[in-house]
Amino acid sequence: MRVFPLFCGALLCALPLRAQPQFSDQTAAAGITYRNAFGGQEKHYILESHGSGAAFFDHDSDGDLDLYIVNGATFATYRDHSGPGNELYRNRGDGTFAEITREAGVGDAGWGGGVAVGDTDNDGHPDLYVTNYGANVLYRNRGGDRFVDATREAGVGGDQYSASAAFFDYDHDGDLDLYVTNYVVFDAENLPAEPQLCTFFSGLQVYCGPKGLVGAPDVLYRNEGNGVFTDVTQASGVAAANRYYGLGVVPADYDSDGDSDLFVANDETPNVLFQNQGDGTFQDVALIAGVAYNGDGDVEAGMGVDFGDYDQDGDPDLYVTHFFTETNTLYRNEGGVRFSDVTTTAGLAAATVEMLGWGTRFFDYDNDGRLDLFVANGHVYPQVDQAATGTTYRQPNQLFRNEGGGRFAPVSVGLELMQAKVSRGTSFGDYDDDGDIDLFVVELNDAPTLLHNDGGNEGNYLV
Repeated sequence: MRVFPLFCGALLCALPLRAQPQFSDQTAAAGITYRNAFGGQEKHYILESHGSGAAFFDHDSDGDLDLYIVNGATFATYRDHSGPGNELYRNRGDGTFAEITREAGVGDAGWGGGVAVGDTDNDGHPDLYVTNYGANVLYRNRGGDRFVDATREAGVGGDQYSASAAFFDYDHDGDLDLYVTNYVVFDAENLPAEPQLCTFFSGLQVYCGPKGLVGAPDVLYRNEGNGVFTDVTQASGVAAANRYYGLGVVPADYDSDGDSDLFVANDETPNVLFQNQGDGTFQDVALIAGVAYNGDGDVEAGMGVDFGDYDQDGDPDLYVTHFFTETNTLYRNEGGVRFSDVTTTAGLAAATVEMLGWGTRFFDYDNDGRLDLFVANGHVYPQVDQAATGTTYRQPNQLFRNEGGGRFAPVSVGLELMQAKVSRGTSFGDYDDDGDIDLFVVELNDAPTLLHNDGGNEGNYLV
C-alpha cells in the first residue's frame, strides 16, 4: 500500500476559518440612558434636522474610554436653556458606564451639534469643545471628574450656527489650534408664525435651505499658549471660502510635507482643501487637487468626512458622505499632489446612492490590518415616508469591508447594526478593552446605539 502525503495549499488546512465579527447593541446593558432631543418630529426648519455627535475619550486618565454625548433642543427649550443637555459617562471598566454630567460640570443645554477633544492647555488632561447653534462652549478638564467652562476666558464662544470643529497644531508651536465650521445664518428668535416650507423634494414641500440661505463664515482660532485663542480667520487666508455651508472638517497632512492641512465638507457648495503653506497661512487647493467636486464635476452635499490610508500606500485618502441620489465619494490620494474619485471602482457607488450619509470613519473592525469603512445613514425629511420617493426617513447604517486591491464590499455583522434608524453622529473606540473597535451612534430624536464588537479582536487593529 502506497501512502501519499497530504499537502495544504497556503496552509488552509492548518488554520481554522476566521469567524466574522458581529456587533451587538449594548446601550441599555452598559447603562447609557441618554435620549436625543432635536427639534420637533416633523422638521419644519433646517435647524431641527442635523442631529448631534459624541466622543469616546479618557477624561480621567484611568486607561478606559469614557463617553461624551452632545444633545440638541427644541425651540422652546433653546430659548430658556431648559433642554436635557449634554451627558458625560464615566467608564467603570467592566463594560458599563456611570453618568457623571452634573458633578463634572459639562451639561451644556444649548442646541448642540458636534464635539472636539484635545488638550488645549497642555496639562495632560483632554478638554472638550462643543459646537452649538449660538454660543459654543470650551470645557477645560481640571482632573478628578471636574471641568470648568473656559469659553469666555479663551475667546472661542462665537455666535453662529456651528456644525463641527477640529483641534490641530497648524503653526507648529506645540499647542492645539481650533477650526470651527459654521453652516447657515438662521434666526431662531424670530420664527414666522407658520412654518415656511419652500423647497420641493420629489414633489413634497419641505423646509427651506440650505440653498437660498446665507452661508455662515467658518472660524480659525490660534492658541496663544496662555489660555487664550485669537481669531486668525482673515490673517491665515481661510476666510476666502468662508460663505459655504460648512458641515464636516478633518485635519491631515495629505501632502506629507510635515504640517497639518484641513479638509472642509460643504453642503451643496464646493468642498475646501486648505493646504498649509508653513508660514501661518493656508491656500484652498480643492479644485486643482480634485476634491472640490466629484469625478463628474458635480457639486455634492458634503456631510461627514474622514481621512484614512485605505490602500496602504503611505498617504491619507479621503471619504465624504452625501445626500440621497448622490453617491458618497472616495478620493484616492495620488502621492500628495491630487486625488482621484475612485468611488465606482472601489465598489462604493451603487451601495450608497440611495442613502443619505452622515458620520463616517475609516477603522479596522476585523483586525486584518486594512482600514474598513462605516457610514451612519438617515434622511432629513420625515415627509419622504408619505409618498413614493424611492427612499425612507429611517435608513440602515452601512459597514464596508476592505477587501484589498482597492475594493470594498458591504457586510452584515449583526442585526443591531443594520436596523433602520435616523442616524447622525458617530464615535469609535475600544470601550471594553477587549482588543477591537466598538461603535457609538447618535440617533435623531431617539436613544443612541452602542455597538459592541464581538470577535474582532484577533490581531491588531488600525484606526
